[in-house]
Amino acid sequence: MKYYIIAGEASGDLYGSKLIDEIFSIDKKAKIRFWGGDNMIKSGGYNVKHIKELAFMGFYEVLKNIITIVRNINFCKNDIKEFNPDKIIYIDYPGFNLKICKWAKNNGYKNYYYISPQIWAWKENRIKTIRNYIDKLFVIFPFEKEYYHEKHKMEVEFYGHPLIEQIDNFNSSNEFIKKNNINKERSIITLLPGSRSQEINSMLPIFLTLKKHFSNYEFIVAGVKNVNNSVYKPALDLSVKVIYNQTYDLLSHSKIAIVTSGTASLECALFNVPQIVCYKTSSISYFIGKSFVNISFISLVNIILKKAVVKELIQNDLTEEKLKSELSNLLSGNKISNMLNAYSKIYSMLSRKETSKKIVASIVN
Repeated sequence: MKYYIIAGEASGDLYGSKLIDEIFSIDKKAKIRFWGGDNMIKSGGYNVKHIKELAFMGFYEVLKNIITIVRNINFCKNDIKEFNPDKIIYIDYPGFNLKICKWAKNNGYKNYYYISPQIWAWKENRIKTIRNYIDKLFVIFPFEKEYYHEKHKMEVEFYGHPLIEQIDNFNSSNEFIKKNNINKERSIITLLPGSRSQEINSMLPIFLTLKKHFSNYEFIVAGVKNVNNSVYKPALDLSVKVIYNQTYDLLSHSKIAIVTSGTASLECALFNVPQIVCYKTSSISYFIGKSFVNISFISLVNIILKKAVVKELIQNDLTEEKLKSELSNLLSGNKISNMLNAYSKIYSMLSRKETSKKIVASIVN
């Protein structure tokens, strides 16, 4: 059987690699073409486009790159036609994937969408596309299953969150500290500025201002390989280590994390790392986006638990002084223990056995 998989971001690349592993475990002769990153490449198949070519975020940024995006959409359609897959699997990345979805369904292809577009947060009108053009939708939060069933009378499938199986299967290297020449005498504060160049350029300089205020801590940046190394120059100029593609090892040794909103917030919670969640984009993108968003929080931890467990610093609130103040607050008193107690509920809410295996079984059968 032939599969075409489209992931456009780092988290999708991680989840996609597990799907590829499971597909090959069922069918060693499967033919797979995909849009993804290094994790999916390691799992096998043919990489059509790397995620480092695809990550555009925010209204203004998308508008700036609209010609590239349109070219990618047209290229994808032609590539699907030529490959003629039995099934297409879309992983998150809704701005792009929903456009391909509609075209693919109209051309007779089977569509399977893994990680629902967050229409419960914004762009709820996408439900029309989801209902009409997707054959099976897999969600990763229990509240999403309730949302689709109760509000839209639509059945979706929930087999747990894929991060759980990633973290459950993770074993930290005993050599991590030594191999990366990390000072064992100081507690680590990990900086997670995002996985896309635009995010990193926006967030990292603000995160780095903490170094001069908290000299007793070891600040380390969790870097990713799918961006140009130059985005980490501000860290290197301050002699702050950048450790690439070892985020889980780093989190397993961290006291606190400063996190750009996204999957990293949930990863910190599952590793029991206290955190401050931050987000900043261009003024135009923020102004437009704010008018469409209909949720009270931006961090997955707060969204899942439906209360303000972790502090969020958004847009104009993300300043050096406020970030310094919030980190000081977190390091003092009982805030950390309260946060860790709240984290303990998340694992049980999201944990299911063999998440990727069950998703692939549902797609293949």
